[in-house]
Amino acid sequence: MRRTVLLLVAALASAPLWAMHCPMDMAKIDKRLASNPPEDPALLAQVQKLRAEGERLHKAGDHAQSVQVLGQAQDMLDSIP
Repeated sequence: MRRTVLLLVAALASAPLWAMHCPMDMAKIDKRLASNPPEDPALLAQVQKLRAEGERLHKAGDHAQSVQVLGQAQDMLDSIP
């Protein structure tokens, strides 16, 4: 029981950290798209879609999911040589 309570407290305490992480991830993606966008229009569209979805999730308060979606967009950009 004690572990469950500690886990719950830790999860609640970390929520603001996830919330602050989302804007940083969105800014990284925006900077990359402005300075060196993908040449492939389909890849660009997918990254933009994931970026928008990440922002929507962030605004809805689902920060863990937002970080995951924004991470996918960043991974797609990082895979470009």
